[in-house]
Amino acid sequence: MSLDAARSIMAGARSIAVLTGAGISAESGVPTFRGPGGLWREYRSEDLATPDAFHADPRLVWEWYAWRRGLVARARPNAGHLALAALEGRSPSFALITQNVDGLHALAGSRSILEIHGSLWRTRCLVCGAVSEDRKSDPDRIPPRCPCGGLLRPDVVWFGEALPEDLLVRSIAAVEACEILLVVGSSGIVQPAASFAEVALSRGIPVLEINLNPTPLTARATIALQGRSGELLPRLIS
Repeated sequence: MSLDAARSIMAGARSIAVLTGAGISAESGVPTFRGPGGLWREYRSEDLATPDAFHADPRLVWEWYAWRRGLVARARPNAGHLALAALEGRSPSFALITQNVDGLHALAGSRSILEIHGSLWRTRCLVCGAVSEDRKSDPDRIPPRCPCGGLLRPDVVWFGEALPEDLLVRSIAAVEACEILLVVGSSGIVQPAASFAEVALSRGIPVLEINLNPTPLTARATIALQGRSGELLPRLIS
């Protein structure tokens, strides 16, 4: 189906939910850190982004996150991020669910954001549980410590960890309540986010996918548009 058909569906929607994945951030130059080319020193992200890795060597894991922060800090929101922020501004009900931890949606001006995988720019204390924003790409101390003396960890969801229950409940509620679900730059593989489109489709809610390449969702989506989100999203909402 065409962009015009997608626009027609969007035009009548007063309640919109959006799920974004790594694809939209890749257009801003943010590496995926996974798969081919995802090595740091001799380590894969899958070897470092785990509770066991942090327990074994918190300094090593924090060095990797400091490196990641340095790369992400140079990235800026692209036209796709900005289009979603504009869409939120004119939608009576809007929820942006993102798998990305880079903070680019907030920099673009989005406000109703559910960061289901956490944020590179927050820390969480393993002793007192305090969560704090930390925008330093080069921490003063590695590994950093909480004022209470406890060890800080990145406030992200690692491999083997469940999503925060409250964010999962709020995300599913947003999908169930929307009139259209946009899925942008998501691989359609990582669970439980990959199931959100199925939740919408099972309730008769149109699902519009925008992705550079076909995904497991493409054949089932109500409308699937192939291309760069930074080019298609501005045209979709214009």
